Amino acid sequence: MDYDVVVVGGSFAGLSAALQLARARRPVLLIDAGQPRNRFAEASHGFLGQDGASPAAIMRDGLRQLSAYPTVDFVHGKATQATAEGQGFKIVFEGTCEALTRRLILATGVTDELPLRSMISRWGVSVLHCPYCHGYEVRDRPIAVIANQPMAAHQGILLPDWGPTTYFTQGLFEPTAEETAHLTARGVRIERTPVVELLGEGQTTRALKLADGREVEAQAVFTAPKTRVTSALAEQLGCAFVDGVTGPHIQVDPMQQTTVTNVFAAGDAAQPMHNATLSSTAGVLAGIAAHRSLIMEAVS
Repeated sequence: MDYDVVVVGGSFAGLSAALQLARARRPVLLIDAGQPRNRFAEASHGFLGQDGASPAAIMRDGLRQLSAYPTVDFVHGKATQATAEGQGFKIVFEGTCEALTRRLILATGVTDELPLRSMISRWGVSVLHCPYCHGYEVRDRPIAVIANQPMAAHQGILLPDWGPTTYFTQGLFEPTAEETAHLTARGVRIERTPVVELLGEGQTTRALKLADGREVEAQAVFTAPKTRVTSALAEQLGCAFVDGVTGPHIQVDPMQQTTVTNVFAAGDAAQPMHNATLSSTAGVLAGIAAHRSLIMEAVS
């Protein structure tokens, strides 16, 4: 089938983009594999109007609202290939199905790579990445920052507003003199012996085991996972990437246009700072920009 716009990714960014286009009465196809980055979190916080709701509930509500618009089609599956086709693009999904589109919005998200194996089962529960998204829920508990990139000390400086904080350099990310002064002023303890394992039942954390055998109490662990763009579509199309703090992301302009004409990108895959509200905002911009580009093409 032919569409004005195909949106790949049905989380906050993709749904927000599709909604703008649906309200502009454009034929839209939303393709989503059902594996959003935030599926491990019990609740989304700091998202106005949705604070405390689960990401799954927010997305279900978004899909329900989007379904009210007659120009929107949905596919539950993985988009595997994107190629230029005439004046638009061909998208292959679920192996053999195809769709042609004049514009493409990539809202495919990122995949997290955590520094310790014992973090994986706790991710989104007691192992976290964003103080603004999760800090309030772990307030007044012993907090650990396990450094995984050069900006980790900044995270350590922020977190004492929520609880007593220890910064673990892992022997790799020693704070600068200025950062050390800030950490000290904020009452952050600096520990240079690496953490080798998280201890606790199930998804909870009660302590950290250090390389020298000591155990340090911690009930919430913050780290910055390394990230990679989940889908290969942007690379297949030749979109440029930018090196971010946690990993590469798709390069976009202020209206979410990539370096490939008529391909837009939004959400965590296209921004260095990962946040539900920012992702939704970027999706709105991408949807509006794609719609405007269709109009300008028609009148030029």
